[in-house]
Amino acid sequence: MPMTAKTLSRRGFVQILGTGAAAAALRLPDFKTATAAAATAPAVDKVVRLSSNENPYGPSPAAFDAMRDAFRLAWRYPDEHVDALVADLAKLHGVGTDHILAGAGSSEILKIAAAAFTGPGKPAVTADPTFEALARYASKGGAPVVKVPLTADYRHDVPALLKAAAGGGLVYVCNPNNPTATITPKAQVRELIAQAPAGATVLVDEAYHHYADSGDYETVIPLVHDHPNLIVARTFSKIHGMAGLRLGYAVAQPETLARLRDQQAWDSLNILVVVAARASLQDTGHLEKSRRLNRETRDWLRSSVGGLGYKLLPSETNFLMIDLKKDVAPVIEALKGRGVEVGRRFAALPECLRVTIGTRPQMEAFLGAFRGVMA
Repeated sequence: MPMTAKTLSRRGFVQILGTGAAAAALRLPDFKTATAAAATAPAVDKVVRLSSNENPYGPSPAAFDAMRDAFRLAWRYPDEHVDALVADLAKLHGVGTDHILAGAGSSEILKIAAAAFTGPGKPAVTADPTFEALARYASKGGAPVVKVPLTADYRHDVPALLKAAAGGGLVYVCNPNNPTATITPKAQVRELIAQAPAGATVLVDEAYHHYADSGDYETVIPLVHDHPNLIVARTFSKIHGMAGLRLGYAVAQPETLARLRDQQAWDSLNILVVVAARASLQDTGHLEKSRRLNRETRDWLRSSVGGLGYKLLPSETNFLMIDLKKDVAPVIEALKGRGVEVGRRFAALPECLRVTIGTRPQMEAFLGAFRGVMA
């Protein structure tokens, strides 16, 4: 039987390496050495990590199977596999394959968008607060960054964003928004895209799209057909549970994608995440399960924290914000001391604590630690 990644044992691996210097250098550690290393490693499995808006249920089982099968292809560039993924995504969104650009996480999409559409005299216009990566990338490239405060009900201030982008540049809209977990209503997002000034590009980050339940939310991917200045970013890091694998993509018109592609590193994707993504797209049951469990646990936590007398912001994501009515920095540190990591402090909302929705046991651990810290 031919030896594959599935059948390759430790003994077979060592036999293939042989007995030379290369084998000695790559030989697996013995049990004693491995045990000693594990004893000194941080006990990360004992930390309840609710800080990065990850999906605690992980990738689809079909994605794991696809990755195991792809081990044998690790020596090859993933070109044709990326093409197949792009075809899958194009079919999913009802666009041509020339409207899709894959990247190493949506972080890469944001970075190359900043490089392509901002710079000295071409600002990056963002909400405040919102996900900071786009503004950071733009400022490193010499672009001015204009931060527009959210409205009192935590929506993007569309008139103010349009005014700030009057001279061109890139308008970044995270919808649903991170860190507030709120949405900007679909009519207002449509207004922003339709009225964007000449020379201004609009980037709508839909990382949390799959978690939004509100009837006043919609994806803007269908609007790409009529707006050459629109880019929509998606990621496999959230509902697909692949934050550690890194895959995202942009949907835009071909001429717009060409400008992004000019800024992209060659071969930035790995074959394991590409095949995992294709399998995950097919396993809609796993996505629905993740969505359902997130909703149920989020509703339970909202009720539990609200019962303690705290106000929570509306959430259309896999995290929520708790208004503590005091600075969150000491609370973040105190929770960490109890083995629970939550989101960072946001300068625009210094009294709001961002908490990722984990599994029910994880949230029970958080609630116990939270009660203790706030007592």
